[in-house]
Amino acid sequence: MLRNIRIIFMALLLVLLLSSFGVAETGEIDETKVALDTMFVLFAAFLVFFMHAGFTMLECGFTQAKNTVNILMKNVSTISIGTLCYFLVGFGLMFGSSKYGFFGSDGYALVFKGDVDFGIPTLAFWFFQAVFAATAATIVSGAVAERAKFSTYILFTIIITSIIYPVVGHWTWGGGWLDSLGFVDFAGSTIVHSVGGWAALVGAFLLGPRIGKYTASGKVNPIPGHNIPLGTLGVLFLWFGWFGFNPGSTLSPFDPDLALVAANTLIAGATGTVSALLFTWIRYKKPDITLTLNGTLAGLVGITAGAQALSFVGALFTGIIAGVILVVAVELFDQILKIDDPVGAISVHGVCGAFGTIAVGLFAVDGGLLYSGSFSLLGVQIVGVLAVMAWSITVAFIAFKILGAFIGLRVSEAEEVEGLDVNEHGVEAYNNLVSKSAYAAGIVPDISNQPIVVKSN
Repeated sequence: MLRNIRIIFMALLLVLLLSSFGVAETGEIDETKVALDTMFVLFAAFLVFFMHAGFTMLECGFTQAKNTVNILMKNVSTISIGTLCYFLVGFGLMFGSSKYGFFGSDGYALVFKGDVDFGIPTLAFWFFQAVFAATAATIVSGAVAERAKFSTYILFTIIITSIIYPVVGHWTWGGGWLDSLGFVDFAGSTIVHSVGGWAALVGAFLLGPRIGKYTASGKVNPIPGHNIPLGTLGVLFLWFGWFGFNPGSTLSPFDPDLALVAANTLIAGATGTVSALLFTWIRYKKPDITLTLNGTLAGLVGITAGAQALSFVGALFTGIIAGVILVVAVELFDQILKIDDPVGAISVHGVCGAFGTIAVGLFAVDGGLLYSGSFSLLGVQIVGVLAVMAWSITVAFIAFKILGAFIGLRVSEAEEVEGLDVNEHGVEAYNNLVSKSAYAAGIVPDISNQPIVVKSN
């Protein structure tokens, strides 16, 4: 009897020990998951940050050599100023609490009224979102390149990262009114890319075309970029960074859709490239390198909204269509509307971002028109695209108009002809290829006629 009691007691003790171990183990697992999620999100954010190197190289390569330093300065300034503005104001507007779903009322400088839970430490979540905000701003840089004042661009960067982008983000990712309607934009085809694209459209329109871009009769004079290899490398850097942009938006390496998101990103980028390549080959009798490169970005921008919602077949068709739309949009803005966009930013990010968001309503496995036969999701996606377009264009127009009235939007004709590097920054990018403008401005002394003196020992 005593032996049986002893056995029962030992068994109960063992059960209690196992139970307590299980609780401790569960707690450890939760802490480990948060740590791994945090590491994953931060690594993805590092990749998105690296995309700014891609944007810089792309814009430099697609523009003239005399404006290279200006491009470099704008891109470095964008990530720096955008980060500070998003920390002080933007993150709160985007993820702070609100009554009506239009903008956040707390969270400025990461100070919230109550407890918040992003699933990972707030600083890690802010870091990931901050590099997204800077991406929306840098899209504008390429469209206004080679004639916008540096000071004007810097001030507009403050506005887009503090107000324009965060408000749209609150409508959607911040739990605002578009999110309540069921709007789907997984990683930002509209929220990030179209916001930047529509702001770029306003800036390019108000600035007007570069000198010599169009003849008196309206004929287009191409102004080729000075370094296509650099631009190509920039696109490849961007594609690489996109694997942080889209897969990172799952916010966890344990998300079952992680592989789908990554694969869809690769597929859409590839089909966008091939689609633009073939379309330009047929249309112009030769495959065009700059449009093909932008076709890559068009496919990537297009799939960003539906990377998690589409099957790989949907991603394939999204990339194909985006590549064609890109070429048509570039022709529309360049030849018909006469809006000069040196790098094609409006077409890539604005137009293809809108298309990619609407494509979710067509190709989404859950609720897409082609799968469900219902127009419900498609209607919501169109409403979201139009609302974001209206907000971005309106606020950007007001901002540029105010900036134009106080400090001006565009450099002088003489400064534009000589190059923004010399006149805005006092230095050129390629010191072994000093331009005549540097000599004329007196910044670099002209020693070409000076005698060469050789000292002997």
